[in-house]
Amino acid sequence: MLTDEHALRVTLRSRPVAMPVLADFALEQTSIPQPAAGEVLVRTIYLSLDPYMRGRISSNELYETPVAIGETILGGTVGEVLQSRADGLAPGDFVLGMGGWQSHFVAHAADLTRLDPSHAPLSTALGVLGVPGFTGFAGLREIGKPQPGETVVVAAASGAVGTVVGRTARAAGARVVGIAGGAEKVSYLNDFGFDAAVDHRSPTFAADLAAAAPNGIDVYFENVGGAVWEAVMPLLNPFARIPVSGLVAHYNEDSSPSGVDRLGQFMRTLQMKRFTIRGFVQSDFVDTQWEAFQREVAGWIAGGSFDYREDIVTGLENAPQAFIGLLSGRNFGKLLVRVAAEETDVRHIV
Repeated sequence: MLTDEHALRVTLRSRPVAMPVLADFALEQTSIPQPAAGEVLVRTIYLSLDPYMRGRISSNELYETPVAIGETILGGTVGEVLQSRADGLAPGDFVLGMGGWQSHFVAHAADLTRLDPSHAPLSTALGVLGVPGFTGFAGLREIGKPQPGETVVVAAASGAVGTVVGRTARAAGARVVGIAGGAEKVSYLNDFGFDAAVDHRSPTFAADLAAAAPNGIDVYFENVGGAVWEAVMPLLNPFARIPVSGLVAHYNEDSSPSGVDRLGQFMRTLQMKRFTIRGFVQSDFVDTQWEAFQREVAGWIAGGSFDYREDIVTGLENAPQAFIGLLSGRNFGKLLVRVAAEETDVRHIV
């Protein structure tokens, strides 16, 4: 059990081979760090679990340096300031940062964003009002560019990225089709306001998707890859736009796939149908879309025209198992770990 003098963290014990297992992670008890000048000590309340983390614990350096063996797993956090040696932040303030998989951390004030809990629930800063939501909003606006009457399809549609894509597409006057795994998620999408929803686990998935998009697909927001992409590609209309946010179906692959090489066929289809396909990371669009995102999505939530779902796991020690489940699609909504309660008496440590 933790005391006022101890903290918990989850570190990378070994690099996963294919799907991560619990033995790839280690739970450690540490001393609570002390802030230096210009720094604050933060108690983590919520930890965000996201598919991109799988790439960061592999040995492949993509757009970021991998987590080293023995280091704390990275991740976005919402927390409460316990001690401050920085101007502009005081004990009791709530902040957004990259605290990682740990109960307490020290950060420079410049690396944290102060949150107003009266503006929206704190957890939304890691979901629909945070990086996942912004990924969906900005990727669709900047690359997808949906027009009134067009058909927009989004994979992993019941998560924070997918629901924001859906709501943003509807605001543009498009018809929206969501793809999710399982009957419960499909039912949620129908209630949420998608024009149609299909289950990628169904044996008739390809036919179901074709029926849900009888006029073809003009914009496909890619979060998954694999069999979902295979069903989508024949339905893409000429000049379709494809923002590529993620490929979770391939994150556990450690080698090139076997079988027939279909790259030539894909390139031919791309040429003949004149697709626009672009990979991106959300930071590409911060300068152009962040203010509009915060204004519009917060307005939808406040006005009651946008609902969202969160899947909250309690206890930092359960983060590895929850993360493994995320990569298998077991979560329903934005996946968070509640590391501590939102309310605390900070006087004992100030």
